[in-house]
Amino acid sequence: MGVITSCKEKFLETTPLGVGNEAMLSNKTGVNAVLIGAYSMLDGVGSGGTYFSAVSNWIYGTVASDDGYKGSDVGDLAQITTIEKYIQQADIGGFNEKWVALYDGISRSNDVLRLISKASDMTDAEKTQATAEAKFLRGWYHFEAKKMWNMVPYVDETVTDYVNLPNDKDIWPLIEADFQFAVDNLSATKSQAGRASKWSAKAMLAKTHMYQSDYTAAKPLLVDIVTNGPFSLVANYHDNFRIATENNSESVFEVQMSVADGGSGENGSWGDNLNFPYGSGPGGCCGFYQPSQNLVNAFKTDAAGLPLLDTFNDSDVKNDEGLASSDAFTPYTGTLDPRLDWTVGRRGLPFLNWGIHPGKNWIRDQSFAGPYTFKKFFANSGDNAGAESPRANANNYRAIRFADILLMRAEVAVEENDLATALTIVNQIRARAATEVVKNADGTPAANYLVKPYAAFANQEYARKAVRFERRIELAMEGHRHFDLVRWGNADVVLNAYIAKEKLKRTYLNGAVFVKGKSEYFPIPQAQIDIMGSNVLKQNP
Repeated sequence: MGVITSCKEKFLETTPLGVGNEAMLSNKTGVNAVLIGAYSMLDGVGSGGTYFSAVSNWIYGTVASDDGYKGSDVGDLAQITTIEKYIQQADIGGFNEKWVALYDGISRSNDVLRLISKASDMTDAEKTQATAEAKFLRGWYHFEAKKMWNMVPYVDETVTDYVNLPNDKDIWPLIEADFQFAVDNLSATKSQAGRASKWSAKAMLAKTHMYQSDYTAAKPLLVDIVTNGPFSLVANYHDNFRIATENNSESVFEVQMSVADGGSGENGSWGDNLNFPYGSGPGGCCGFYQPSQNLVNAFKTDAAGLPLLDTFNDSDVKNDEGLASSDAFTPYTGTLDPRLDWTVGRRGLPFLNWGIHPGKNWIRDQSFAGPYTFKKFFANSGDNAGAESPRANANNYRAIRFADILLMRAEVAVEENDLATALTIVNQIRARAATEVVKNADGTPAANYLVKPYAAFANQEYARKAVRFERRIELAMEGHRHFDLVRWGNADVVLNAYIAKEKLKRTYLNGAVFVKGKSEYFPIPQAQIDIMGSNVLKQNP
């Protein structure tokens, strides 16, 4: 008692050792450290997040679309099935994981902005660059929240009351302002591969306009990126998904992943750690994220090497559902786009350098989720050396590819009825697709591949259908499909047609209905409404 009463109050306010504080971080080194912390949330894994908050959006962008199933078996993470069936509830913990991950990223970005104003050892140019990177990231995280939930709070560095944050305003203009600042102030080149540049900011600003169907505003940004940017399609499609060819000429913005970095493996694409073939397959677990039959059918081509835009789902690409791996099976012999076999693992074909896909032995429950496995982001055997876990993966997530930019530019051209430009772009994408086929060990093509250019687009309606179809097969299983359908305004038509046929194969889809005006956006997490109050944070329809 005597010791305590004779001491100054300062003794009781000593900063704990090993804990960063504002004074310690208000300098160039501290700002950069906190900025790296803001970048680190891009993978969605911090703050307790896992697969529900993965940057790939495999649940919300793909499983909630016509491209993929939850996978695994009926009882494993069954709440994802409710998302797949559009009957999800607001108290699913995964929605809160995603919300917390995004708003943690926003908070970290705002921390950077507050520290910059107090850092005395930074030049004006350094402050501007760091501010622009932080605002790019803040725009990114708000963009992701906006496309998930539509009406969400916008939080900037001036906010001090984190409980009373209403979602009563459309925040697109604020997201645009963040990206515009980044466009105006970021350097054109990156000091490190994972950082944002002026070009990645232009891409996100263009994407923000595309999500509002503001093609007039998006066009000059997309034209500038295509015409003046340092990007090009890589020669081989699969180079967009290999560890050895990360951060290449097609990469506009990548989320960096790493293994063997002294951590626990969580930097290694941990949000996708369930999405491996089951049993004896690569990773040894867990059988989630299985491609749909509808998606596989979309890669069929006709005798002219063109997609079957209207009839692709009339019949199925042959599969081995119901067959044991020891049973005889001959794969589909019709013509296919080779992008199928860089995207989907199917029986009887090479699975990168892991050997021939054996079918059922790599599937957890064929009768529940079908005969296919996810393949696109897999590393070759031996390319993931030092990984802390068989499922930790150093393969970056290609968040914005140049092909994505080109196809958005083609969309704009279609809406302007500039069919010649749209045709040129789509054929450019298709020409690359035709050059790289999956091969057997003897060097022969693993399937009957045939991809050819369109001769012409007869009219605007046909061109729109062709561009959207090309976007689907080029970006399949990359987490974009649901959000594309929503921004196009045809999600109800496409997804209800999908359910009508797919429920005959996947009976758990019985009763699923995509309701226009309700199913486009996900429920705002009930946990957040409980914190703020339903009078502050309003639930979606």
